[in-house]
Amino acid sequence: MLQYSLRRLLIGAGMLIALSMLIFLLLRLTPGDPIDAYIDPNIPMSPAQLSDLRSQLGLDQPLPVQYVAWLREALTGNLGFSIKRQDQPVLSLVLSRIAPTVLLMGSALVMAIMAGIITGVVSAVRRNSVADLSFSVFALAGISSPPFLSALIGLYIFAVSLNWAPSGGMLTPGAEFSIGDLLHHLVLPAALLSIAQAALIMRYTRASMLEVLNQDYVRTARAKGVKEFWVIAKHALRNALLPVVTLIGSTIGLAIGGAIFIESVFNWPGMGLLLVNAVETRDYPVIMGSTLIIGACVIVVNLLTDITYAVIDPRIKVG
Repeated sequence: MLQYSLRRLLIGAGMLIALSMLIFLLLRLTPGDPIDAYIDPNIPMSPAQLSDLRSQLGLDQPLPVQYVAWLREALTGNLGFSIKRQDQPVLSLVLSRIAPTVLLMGSALVMAIMAGIITGVVSAVRRNSVADLSFSVFALAGISSPPFLSALIGLYIFAVSLNWAPSGGMLTPGAEFSIGDLLHHLVLPAALLSIAQAALIMRYTRASMLEVLNQDYVRTARAKGVKEFWVIAKHALRNALLPVVTLIGSTIGLAIGGAIFIESVFNWPGMGLLLVNAVETRDYPVIMGSTLIIGACVIVVNLLTDITYAVIDPRIKVG
């Protein structure tokens, strides 16, 4: 297990470096000069001043040299300073946004797991019933709907038309902090973020349950007179959930992509909103730092998912 974990960790580190190279290259290929983000267009600068500024920032060096210099600093925890907030280190700025994003994604993941597994089991047990067809339509709609569309529709229906939830923010401005106020702001964006994940989990759970329900040990349990509830919960569901564990880990990347849109629509003060604002203002250090930390989180989650799957399923060899 230790060798397997180390091997997966090395693969993850290689993927993270490749991701940083790709983002660095794509940012440099975007239209415009990176130096434009550092200067005030209302203050004229001479060519000599621009040249000095470019030299101070290292933008006069070849791209490979710039990337190596940035990577060397990043490995020490120095991700630079925000262009728009020059007194704010990128690392502290990103870390301050992690908690709201983790809260949003964690709540959405809990909702998705509960809804996906319950509806998947019901669909499999009552195959071809009205409930099965209804949940299948929901899953298809959830998978097919992009996050920004779900966010806008949910915002219009539940916040604007029905006024059941706040239209944005994490807390009520000017009000004292309370758990109830936080949950009131959290429920709608978390529920909308969980739709795509719940749909995927439902489909995988249904397919896995249908396969397990046809196994001999399930028929044997029924023949012994075991109650149907325990046949489903103890014998079928425990084995059917093994592939779902891997799916849950892989949907973290999907949740991060959806969180960017959800946080933008609901003005949720997380990493997604920070990244969107950085792209709009061409804040290159924040874009690089946010992307690197998000990529590291996805790789770590996938690593933990692989290890967890190997632990809970003794049939898997990790040699």
